[in-house]
Amino acid sequence: MKRFSTVMSAITVVAITLSGCGNTDTQSEGKEDTRTYIDPAGEEIQIPEKPDTIVTDFYAGELLAVGANVVGSGSWSFTNPFIQDELQDIKDLGDPINTEEVLELAPDLIVVMDGEQAEKLSQIAPTVVIPYNTAKSVEESLELFGELANTEEEAETFLAEYEEEATAAKERVNEVISEDDTFGIYELTNKGEFWVFNDNGGRGGQVLYNAFDLNAPDRIEEEVIKTGEMKQLSPEVVPDYAADYMFITDYNPDGDSTTLEELEGSAIWQGLDAVKNEKVFINDFDTFYPYDPISIRNQLGLFADMIVERAETNE
Repeated sequence: MKRFSTVMSAITVVAITLSGCGNTDTQSEGKEDTRTYIDPAGEEIQIPEKPDTIVTDFYAGELLAVGANVVGSGSWSFTNPFIQDELQDIKDLGDPINTEEVLELAPDLIVVMDGEQAEKLSQIAPTVVIPYNTAKSVEESLELFGELANTEEEAETFLAEYEEEATAAKERVNEVISEDDTFGIYELTNKGEFWVFNDNGGRGGQVLYNAFDLNAPDRIEEEVIKTGEMKQLSPEVVPDYAADYMFITDYNPDGDSTTLEELEGSAIWQGLDAVKNEKVFINDFDTFYPYDPISIRNQLGLFADMIVERAETNE
Protein backbone atom coordinates (compact mmCIF):
# COMPACT_ATOMS: atom_id res chain seq x y z
CA MET A 1 0.00 0.00 0.00
CA LYS A 2 2.83 2.31 0.86
CA ARG A 3 4.47 1.60 -2.51
CA PHE A 4 1.13 2.08 -4.30
CA SER A 5 0.58 5.41 -2.53
CA THR A 6 4.03 6.58 -3.52
CA VAL A 7 3.46 5.71 -7.18
CA MET A 8 0.09 7.44 -7.21
CA SER A 9 1.61 10.56 -5.68
CA ALA A 10 4.26 10.61 -8.35
CA ILE A 11 1.65 10.25 -11.08
CA THR A 12 -0.36 13.08 -9.55
CA VAL A 13 2.67 15.38 -9.48
CA VAL A 14 3.46 14.61 -13.13
CA ALA A 15 -0.16 15.21 -14.12
CA ILE A 16 -0.25 18.55 -12.35
CA THR A 17 3.07 19.55 -13.90
CA LEU A 18 1.88 18.61 -17.39
CA SER A 19 -1.40 20.39 -16.78
CA GLY A 20 0.47 23.51 -15.75
CA CYS A 21 2.67 23.33 -18.84
CA GLY A 22 -0.41 22.92 -20.99
CA ASN A 23 -2.00 26.01 -19.52
CA THR A 24 1.19 28.00 -20.04
CA ASP A 25 1.35 26.96 -23.67
CA THR A 26 -2.27 27.91 -24.20
CA GLN A 27 -1.72 31.32 -22.66
CA SER A 28 1.39 31.86 -24.77
CA GLU A 29 -0.50 31.00 -27.91
CA GLY A 30 -3.23 33.44 -26.92
CA LYS A 31 -0.67 36.18 -26.45
CA GLU A 32 0.91 35.39 -29.79
CA ASP A 33 -2.48 35.76 -31.49
CA THR A 34 -2.82 39.38 -30.41
CA ARG A 35 -0.57 42.40 -30.18
CA THR A 36 -0.71 45.87 -28.72
CA TYR A 37 -1.37 48.58 -31.30
CA ILE A 38 -1.05 52.26 -30.43
CA ASP A 39 -3.66 54.23 -32.35
CA PRO A 40 -3.20 57.83 -33.60
CA ALA A 41 -4.71 59.13 -30.34
CA GLY A 42 -2.01 57.31 -28.36
CA GLU A 43 -4.41 54.69 -26.98
CA GLU A 44 -3.31 51.06 -26.69
CA ILE A 45 -5.61 48.52 -28.36
CA GLN A 46 -5.27 44.77 -28.47
CA ILE A 47 -5.68 43.68 -32.08
CA PRO A 48 -5.07 40.39 -33.92
CA GLU A 49 -1.44 39.62 -34.65
CA LYS A 50 -2.34 39.36 -38.33
CA PRO A 51 -5.96 40.35 -38.99
CA ASP A 52 -7.79 37.89 -41.20
CA THR A 53 -11.07 39.69 -41.93
CA ILE A 54 -11.26 43.48 -41.82
CA VAL A 55 -14.21 45.84 -42.03
CA THR A 56 -13.82 49.58 -42.69
CA ASP A 57 -16.00 52.58 -43.32
CA PHE A 58 -13.63 54.48 -45.62
CA TYR A 59 -10.21 52.86 -45.89
CA ALA A 60 -10.78 50.02 -48.36
CA GLY A 61 -8.25 51.42 -50.83
CA GLU A 62 -5.59 51.94 -48.19
CA LEU A 63 -6.02 48.43 -46.80
CA LEU A 64 -6.15 46.77 -50.21
CA ALA A 65 -2.93 48.56 -51.16
CA VAL A 66 -1.08 46.70 -48.40
CA GLY A 67 -2.64 43.34 -49.19
CA ALA A 68 -5.11 43.23 -46.31
CA ASN A 69 -8.26 41.12 -46.56
CA VAL A 70 -11.21 43.53 -46.53
CA VAL A 71 -14.62 41.85 -46.28
CA GLY A 72 -16.84 44.90 -45.86
CA SER A 73 -16.63 48.63 -46.50
CA GLY A 74 -18.71 51.78 -46.39
CA SER A 75 -20.58 52.84 -49.52
CA TRP A 76 -18.10 55.57 -50.41
CA SER A 77 -15.45 53.02 -51.45
CA PHE A 78 -17.75 51.68 -54.15
CA THR A 79 -17.57 54.95 -56.11
CA ASN A 80 -13.81 54.55 -56.51
CA PRO A 81 -13.14 53.40 -60.09
CA PHE A 82 -9.66 52.13 -59.29
CA ILE A 83 -10.66 49.34 -56.90
CA GLN A 84 -13.79 48.01 -58.60
CA ASP A 85 -12.33 44.56 -59.28
CA GLU A 86 -11.26 44.13 -55.64
CA LEU A 87 -14.67 45.29 -54.41
CA GLN A 88 -16.59 42.52 -56.16
CA ASP A 89 -16.29 40.23 -53.14
CA ILE A 90 -16.57 43.00 -50.53
CA LYS A 91 -19.91 43.82 -48.93
CA ASP A 92 -21.31 47.36 -49.15
CA LEU A 93 -22.14 48.25 -45.55
CA GLY A 94 -23.81 51.59 -46.23
CA ASP A 95 -23.00 55.05 -44.92
CA PRO A 96 -22.70 55.10 -41.99
CA ILE A 97 -21.84 51.43 -41.90
CA ASN A 98 -24.61 49.14 -40.67
CA THR A 99 -23.55 47.53 -37.39
CA GLU A 100 -25.86 44.53 -37.83
CA GLU A 101 -24.29 43.74 -41.19
CA VAL A 102 -20.83 44.21 -39.68
CA LEU A 103 -21.77 41.65 -37.02
CA GLU A 104 -22.82 39.16 -39.70
CA LEU A 105 -19.41 39.42 -41.34
CA ALA A 106 -17.69 38.51 -38.03
CA PRO A 107 -14.56 40.60 -38.64
CA ASP A 108 -11.56 40.29 -36.36
CA LEU A 109 -10.60 43.96 -36.90
CA ILE A 110 -12.57 47.11 -37.70
CA VAL A 111 -10.89 50.27 -39.01
CA VAL A 112 -12.87 53.49 -39.21
CA MET A 113 -12.39 57.16 -39.97
CA ASP A 114 -15.60 58.18 -38.22
CA GLY A 115 -15.22 57.59 -34.50
CA GLU A 116 -18.89 58.08 -33.64
CA GLN A 117 -19.66 54.37 -34.00
CA ALA A 118 -16.41 53.15 -32.51
CA GLU A 119 -17.80 52.24 -29.09
CA LYS A 120 -20.62 50.18 -30.57
CA LEU A 121 -18.38 48.55 -33.17
CA SER A 122 -15.76 47.68 -30.55
CA GLN A 123 -18.28 45.28 -29.04
CA ILE A 124 -18.06 43.29 -32.28
CA ALA A 125 -14.29 43.35 -32.80
CA PRO A 126 -11.25 45.48 -31.91
CA THR A 127 -11.88 48.86 -33.51
CA VAL A 128 -9.17 51.31 -34.54
CA VAL A 129 -10.06 54.92 -35.34
CA ILE A 130 -7.83 56.56 -37.98
CA PRO A 131 -8.97 60.20 -38.26
CA TYR A 132 -9.04 61.99 -41.62
CA ASN A 133 -5.64 63.22 -42.79
CA THR A 134 -3.66 61.09 -40.34
CA ALA A 135 -1.42 59.90 -43.18
CA LYS A 136 -0.23 62.81 -45.32
CA SER A 137 1.52 60.97 -48.14
CA VAL A 138 1.58 57.66 -49.98
CA GLU A 139 4.59 56.66 -47.92
CA GLU A 140 2.88 57.44 -44.61
CA SER A 141 -0.31 55.70 -45.69
CA LEU A 142 1.48 52.50 -46.66
CA GLU A 143 3.47 52.52 -43.43
CA LEU A 144 0.38 53.16 -41.29
CA PHE A 145 -1.86 50.51 -42.83
CA GLY A 146 0.95 48.05 -43.41
CA GLU A 147 1.69 48.11 -39.69
CA LEU A 148 -2.00 47.88 -38.80
CA ALA A 149 -2.58 44.84 -41.02
CA ASN A 150 0.86 43.37 -40.28
CA THR A 151 1.63 43.31 -44.00
CA GLU A 152 4.74 45.49 -44.07
CA GLU A 153 6.35 43.42 -46.81
CA GLU A 154 3.39 43.95 -49.15
CA ALA A 155 3.43 47.66 -48.32
CA GLU A 156 7.12 47.92 -49.17
CA THR A 157 6.56 46.14 -52.48
CA PHE A 158 3.74 48.52 -53.38
CA LEU A 159 5.88 51.53 -52.46
CA ALA A 160 8.79 50.37 -54.61
CA GLU A 161 6.53 49.89 -57.62
CA TYR A 162 4.82 53.22 -57.00
CA GLU A 163 8.10 55.13 -56.80
CA GLU A 164 9.29 53.59 -60.05
CA GLU A 165 6.07 54.57 -61.85
CA ALA A 166 6.12 58.05 -60.30
CA THR A 167 9.66 58.67 -61.53
CA ALA A 168 8.74 57.64 -65.07
CA ALA A 169 5.60 59.81 -65.11
CA LYS A 170 7.47 62.78 -63.66
CA GLU A 171 10.10 62.55 -66.39
CA ARG A 172 7.37 62.65 -69.05
CA VAL A 173 5.90 65.79 -67.53
CA ASN A 174 9.24 67.57 -67.09
CA GLU A 175 9.91 67.19 -70.81
CA VAL A 176 6.97 69.45 -71.75
CA ILE A 177 6.79 72.08 -68.97
CA SER A 178 8.97 74.99 -67.87
CA GLU A 179 10.71 75.08 -64.51
CA ASP A 180 8.74 78.14 -63.42
CA ASP A 181 5.29 76.84 -64.44
CA THR A 182 2.78 76.75 -61.61
CA PHE A 183 0.02 74.21 -60.97
CA GLY A 184 -3.21 74.59 -59.03
CA ILE A 185 -5.92 72.16 -57.95
CA TYR A 186 -9.48 73.42 -57.56
CA GLU A 187 -13.03 72.22 -57.26
CA LEU A 188 -16.34 73.68 -58.38
CA THR A 189 -19.41 72.34 -56.59
CA ASN A 190 -23.01 72.02 -57.67
CA LYS A 191 -23.75 74.90 -55.28
CA GLY A 192 -21.36 77.21 -57.09
CA GLU A 193 -18.63 77.05 -54.42
CA PHE A 194 -15.07 77.32 -55.74
CA TRP A 195 -12.33 75.73 -53.65
CA VAL A 196 -8.55 75.51 -53.90
CA PHE A 197 -6.83 72.38 -52.55
CA ASN A 198 -3.57 71.39 -50.91
CA ASP A 199 -1.33 68.39 -51.50
CA ASN A 200 -3.38 65.94 -49.44
CA GLY A 201 -7.03 66.65 -50.02
CA GLY A 202 -7.55 64.34 -52.96
CA ARG A 203 -8.18 65.77 -56.44
CA GLY A 204 -4.62 64.89 -57.46
CA GLY A 205 -2.60 66.88 -54.97
CA GLN A 206 -0.43 63.91 -54.05
CA VAL A 207 0.48 63.46 -57.70
CA LEU A 208 1.17 67.04 -58.74
CA TYR A 209 2.82 68.38 -55.61
CA ASN A 210 4.46 65.29 -54.14
CA ALA A 211 5.14 62.72 -56.87
CA PHE A 212 5.84 65.30 -59.61
CA ASP A 213 7.17 67.96 -57.23
CA LEU A 214 5.52 70.76 -59.22
CA ASN A 215 5.23 74.36 -58.09
CA ALA A 216 2.06 75.92 -56.73
CA PRO A 217 1.38 79.66 -57.04
CA ASP A 218 2.82 81.54 -54.06
CA ARG A 219 -0.56 82.25 -52.46
CA ILE A 220 -1.61 78.61 -52.69
CA GLU A 221 1.73 77.51 -51.28
CA GLU A 222 1.52 79.88 -48.32
CA GLU A 223 -2.20 79.84 -47.55
CA VAL A 224 -3.23 76.32 -48.54
CA ILE A 225 -0.39 73.84 -48.81
CA LYS A 226 1.62 75.00 -45.80
CA THR A 227 -1.48 75.32 -43.64
CA GLY A 228 -2.86 71.96 -44.78
CA GLU A 229 -6.30 73.51 -45.24
CA MET A 230 -8.54 73.78 -48.27
CA LYS A 231 -9.74 77.32 -48.98
CA GLN A 232 -13.00 78.54 -50.47
CA LEU A 233 -12.59 81.42 -52.88
CA SER A 234 -15.05 84.14 -53.77
CA PRO A 235 -15.25 84.72 -57.55
CA GLU A 236 -13.42 88.04 -57.50
CA VAL A 237 -10.27 86.59 -55.87
CA VAL A 238 -9.95 83.52 -58.12
CA PRO A 239 -7.37 85.31 -60.34
CA ASP A 240 -5.18 85.82 -57.25
CA TYR A 241 -4.95 82.04 -56.84
CA ALA A 242 -4.77 81.14 -60.50
CA ALA A 243 -1.96 78.97 -61.85
CA ASP A 244 -0.40 78.40 -65.27
CA TYR A 245 -2.02 74.96 -65.23
CA MET A 246 -5.40 74.66 -63.50
CA PHE A 247 -7.02 71.30 -62.70
CA ILE A 248 -10.66 71.60 -61.65
CA THR A 249 -12.83 68.74 -60.41
CA ASP A 250 -16.49 69.24 -61.24
CA TYR A 251 -18.60 68.06 -58.29
CA ASN A 252 -21.94 67.43 -59.95
CA PRO A 253 -23.36 64.32 -58.23
CA ASP A 254 -26.82 64.51 -59.81
CA GLY A 255 -25.59 65.54 -63.25
CA ASP A 256 -27.89 68.52 -63.43
CA SER A 257 -25.69 71.35 -62.16
CA THR A 258 -25.01 74.30 -64.51
CA THR A 259 -22.39 75.96 -62.32
CA LEU A 260 -19.53 74.93 -64.61
CA GLU A 261 -21.17 76.49 -67.66
CA GLU A 262 -21.85 79.64 -65.65
CA LEU A 263 -18.23 79.83 -64.51
CA GLU A 264 -16.86 79.29 -68.02
CA GLY A 265 -19.08 82.06 -69.32
CA SER A 266 -17.96 84.62 -66.74
CA ALA A 267 -15.60 87.52 -67.45
CA ILE A 268 -13.35 86.42 -64.57
CA TRP A 269 -12.91 83.01 -66.16
CA GLN A 270 -12.25 84.37 -69.61
CA GLY A 271 -9.55 86.64 -68.20
CA LEU A 272 -7.44 83.83 -66.71
CA ASP A 273 -4.13 83.13 -68.46
CA ALA A 274 -4.66 79.39 -68.06
CA VAL A 275 -7.92 79.71 -70.03
CA LYS A 276 -6.32 81.84 -72.73
CA ASN A 277 -3.41 79.40 -73.03
CA GLU A 278 -5.69 76.34 -72.99
CA LYS A 279 -4.15 74.90 -69.86
CA VAL A 280 -7.33 74.30 -67.90
CA PHE A 281 -8.46 70.71 -67.25
CA ILE A 282 -11.97 69.80 -66.09
CA ASN A 283 -11.84 66.49 -64.26
CA ASP A 284 -14.37 63.92 -63.10
CA PHE A 285 -14.93 63.94 -59.34
CA ASP A 286 -15.08 60.16 -58.75
CA THR A 287 -11.83 59.63 -60.66
CA PHE A 288 -9.77 62.36 -59.05
CA TYR A 289 -11.18 62.69 -55.54
CA PRO A 290 -9.73 59.42 -54.10
CA TYR A 291 -6.35 59.68 -52.40
CA ASP A 292 -5.58 56.14 -51.28
CA PRO A 293 -2.29 54.70 -52.62
CA ILE A 294 -4.00 52.62 -55.32
CA SER A 295 -5.87 55.66 -56.66
CA ILE A 296 -2.83 57.91 -56.55
CA ARG A 297 -0.78 55.29 -58.38
CA ASN A 298 -3.37 55.22 -61.16
CA GLN A 299 -3.64 59.01 -61.26
CA LEU A 300 0.08 59.30 -62.05
CA GLY A 301 -0.48 58.27 -65.64
CA LEU A 302 -3.72 60.21 -65.99
CA PHE A 303 -2.09 63.50 -65.03
CA ALA A 304 1.01 62.83 -67.10
CA ASP A 305 -1.18 62.07 -70.13
CA MET A 306 -3.21 65.25 -69.65
CA ILE A 307 -0.18 67.50 -69.45
CA VAL A 308 1.75 65.86 -72.28
CA GLU A 309 -1.21 65.62 -74.64
CA ARG A 310 -2.19 69.24 -74.02
CA ALA A 311 1.39 70.33 -74.71
CA GLU A 312 1.28 68.48 -78.02
CA THR A 313 -2.08 70.05 -78.90
CA ASN A 314 -0.83 73.54 -78.07
CA GLU A 315 2.33 73.28 -80.21
